[in-house]
Amino acid sequence: MKFDEAYSGNVFIAAHPHYEDAEVVIYGMPMDFTVSYRPGSRFGPKKIREVSIGLEEYSPYLNRELKEVKYFDAGDIPLPFGNPERSVEMIGDYVRKILNDGKFPLGLGGEHLVAWPIIQEVYKKYPDLVVIHMDAHTDLRTDYEGEPYSHATPIRKVVELMGGKNVYQFGIRSGLKEEFEFAKEYMNFYPFEVLEPLKKVLPTIKNRPAYITIDIDVLDPAFAPGTGTLESGGISSKEMLAVIHEIANSGIKVVGADIVEVAPVYDPADQTAILASKMVREILLGWTQNQ
Repeated sequence: MKFDEAYSGNVFIAAHPHYEDAEVVIYGMPMDFTVSYRPGSRFGPKKIREVSIGLEEYSPYLNRELKEVKYFDAGDIPLPFGNPERSVEMIGDYVRKILNDGKFPLGLGGEHLVAWPIIQEVYKKYPDLVVIHMDAHTDLRTDYEGEPYSHATPIRKVVELMGGKNVYQFGIRSGLKEEFEFAKEYMNFYPFEVLEPLKKVLPTIKNRPAYITIDIDVLDPAFAPGTGTLESGGISSKEMLAVIHEIANSGIKVVGADIVEVAPVYDPADQTAILASKMVREILLGWTQNQ
């Protein structure tokens, strides 16, 4: 994929045609090789772009328009199907280039393992980084069925890299007992809820750069059925948007983000992809202005 050329496929609505003078780079990671239940999230980035045509370019929540942000859609990284180790390496190389060019990386997954190489690269650039993780699942296993490269392991890898007290988990409602005990002891752990605990946390991290990773299954399946590992009892789409706006209005320095685990094959109405697309719009307008 050449950074200086516009993506030849469908692009996110109103994307800027040139990489060089863009402030934000949207990129897809079509990988679902290690999922523990239902595959299909490799088609998420394409579908999120496709349904974005139905969005208005104006956000009434933030009173901003997409034309106010220069963002480039670089398309999907051409990952080698079935090779998670090489895919993780390629994602890291890709994101390193974006960061070195001083741009905001906004990734679309793909399974949640894709967040691991991104956070590695962001942490290299910002050693005082904090990670905000919103998910139904802890993702704190050291391995899944003996495999360390799994969508059940990325946050454990992050904790081992940068320390659990630099990682904040919200909305978690599923995992092994051992994972919950680990999170309670070593991390900033806020299970079941997102918005209210987030409001309390944001002022405490205002002076630090933050990377935000969102698994779409943090939402209840009623609002986001198109994902691989459904977990009842999640937040609503209205609350998800409120969370994005709370972060936008907090003044914290967001230095990158991703939305993962959208699997469109399980959602014939496209409501999950439409939600994710709207989330991308609000992130573009709300989080990239405080760099």
